[in-house]
Amino acid sequence: MSSSSEIDKARALSELRQFLKKLLLEPGTLEKTLEIAQRHYGDHKMLDKVAEDISSETLVKISEEAKERTLADTLFLELLKEVVEESKALY
Repeated sequence: MSSSSEIDKARALSELRQFLKKLLLEPGTLEKTLEIAQRHYGDHKMLDKVAEDISSETLVKISEEAKERTLADTLFLELLKEVVEESKALY
C-alpha cells in the first residue's frame, strides 16, 4: 500500500471520527438527521437537500455542494439514505 493511500485513509478516518463526535454532542441529532432524510426520501436531489437541512437544523455542518463535502460527510449522507431505504422496505 502506498504512503499516499495510507495518508488518505488516515485522513478519512480522522474526518469520520470528528464527524461522529459532532453527532454525539447534541442530544437527538441522530434522530433529527434520520427525520430529515425521511422527509426528502425519493427526491432526485435528496442528498443535497438533506445536507442543507442538517446544516440548518443541527450543529452538524455539511456542504450542499457534493464536490465540497469531505469523505466523512459523503459516507454519512449515503448511510442515511441507505437506512431510510431499508426502513421503507420493511413496510
